[in-house]
Amino acid sequence: MLLTITTTHQSASDLSWLLHKQPDKCQAFSLGFGTAYVFYPQVSDTECSACLLLDVDPVALVRGRPGALESGPLDQYVNDRPYVVSSLMSVAISRVFASALNGTCNRRPELIDREFPLVAKLEVLPCRGGEGLLDGLFAPLGYGIEATRCPLDPVFSQWGESPYFSVALSKTTTLQTLLTQLYVLIPVLDNYKHYYVGESELTKLLEKGHRWLGGHPQREIITRRYLKYQGRLARRAIECLEEGDPSFQDIANPSPTEQQLEEPPKLNQQRMGAVIAALKAAGAKHVIDLGCGEGRLLRTLLSDKSFGRIAGMDVSSRTLERAAARLKLEELPDRQRKRIELIHGSLMYRDQRLTGYDAATVVEVIEHLEAYQLIAFERVLFEFARPQTVVLTTPNGEYNGKWAHIGATGKRHRDHRFEWTRDQFNSWADTICARFGYRARVLGIGETDEALGAPTQLGIFSQDINGGAQ
Repeated sequence: MLLTITTTHQSASDLSWLLHKQPDKCQAFSLGFGTAYVFYPQVSDTECSACLLLDVDPVALVRGRPGALESGPLDQYVNDRPYVVSSLMSVAISRVFASALNGTCNRRPELIDREFPLVAKLEVLPCRGGEGLLDGLFAPLGYGIEATRCPLDPVFSQWGESPYFSVALSKTTTLQTLLTQLYVLIPVLDNYKHYYVGESELTKLLEKGHRWLGGHPQREIITRRYLKYQGRLARRAIECLEEGDPSFQDIANPSPTEQQLEEPPKLNQQRMGAVIAALKAAGAKHVIDLGCGEGRLLRTLLSDKSFGRIAGMDVSSRTLERAAARLKLEELPDRQRKRIELIHGSLMYRDQRLTGYDAATVVEVIEHLEAYQLIAFERVLFEFARPQTVVLTTPNGEYNGKWAHIGATGKRHRDHRFEWTRDQFNSWADTICARFGYRARVLGIGETDEALGAPTQLGIFSQDINGGAQ
């Protein structure tokens, strides 16, 4: 997978300043899916070429990713990902050429907005839509296009044509503009993205496309393909783009109004903050999140260097895939990637993988369990895994009366099997302490009502060194 950028600007070696890569040596960058190499096959005052070469490990794309083999046991070994320019190249551009992509050049700032005669060559580029789509995407942006279709097999012509092209795109423009447009349009041409697409991808599209995408005649196709045909996200992107270029920063990062500044944090934010605070107060370094869902708490733990070994367990492999995407595991540096593990498993069964952690978090999980499941879970966590600290949250059923759409006798979620009152939660906590030798502290999270308490109940369980209950 190769991208070559060439300029004949005088002096052409200015390209190396913008790319922040020395032209006299080959540099290697470790990515989650392989290694990226940057080298300069030609450097002079009249012509300079820089190459970004990806050596993709197809097994690394699926290693540790739940459900990765569902489409076939050989897919991780037999596919075109190591050879074709795909969304992996976009990731490499954002990681290896981050300064140029973001328009930063501290040593030569005058080069940022300077237009160069640039040629970008892509070997081998999938274009699932043919030359017509290739022209439709790049010609409106002012690129000259030279495309040569690669044969599917030169020996067996009867097999037909391949969807792959060798493409050279030429334009006099800034390097940032070239990289930005390649970053967005490469996955559009491939019509495939190797990672989960959510809100963060919408933000990236708006950030990278706000200067040119709004008036592009193929705007709808670009938006739909980039966002993997997620209609809700595509519609939001179109709405934002239609508001025009100057307001983009307000669209992507709206400044909080006075009213917004006065609003209290959402309950989930308060809940996560309370859990993190409890872990820090306990001095926990190695944490496992049981029922981790899509990884919201894991992302916060990973961003905090005070936590070392981190793991998340969930019974749903699809949910763990979304967690991996939210955490951007494939893009993490090796050192960060080694800190975190996602575990596919059930909380109903004793599991050796749950041992060895200072603390376990159980955030809004137990209310989804049937009575017999809760009994099994109690033994798995407090008897067998037995971390020093357990931080657990669950809804306060009494508080439901504050929300008209729920009603005093209803539940907050249709999958909740119960929502304990404060007395019920305290009674359960006392039972846990008596059975397993823990001490418990029970607190409320969220705005507290004098009669009904707080919306969320927090239990902090610590091993009782004396072996007794609180």
